[in-house]
Amino acid sequence: QVQLVESGGGLVQAGGSLRLSCAASGVDFSLSAVGWYRQAPGKQRELVAFSFYNGRTNYADSVKGRFTISRDNAKNTAYLQMNSLRPEDTAVYYCNVSTTWGQGTQVTVSS
Repeated sequence: QVQLVESGGGLVQAGGSLRLSCAASGVDFSLSAVGWYRQAPGKQRELVAFSFYNGRTNYADSVKGRFTISRDNAKNTAYLQMNSLRPEDTAVYYCNVSTTWGQGTQVTVSS
């Protein structure tokens, strides 16, 4: 049974930074793809960043150059470093590993 625990969300001013963490258990993390998604109020959940098991990454155009997805396979943990945050980045952020969703963590960016 895959379990994911997210942390690192919070309130930050525009231009600030946050780092989200997603700790996984019950899965062979080193062979798993990891996705970070977000859902703003009244909007659909959208992909933010994706890390394939081989290290290749993809990003939504809206976050390219500002967000970085990384992973530490020894710790079964994925990260999302978010820099130059904007009010439009405000959302609940979820990680996904092996089709399992984390509980979500709120990110609020004030203008």
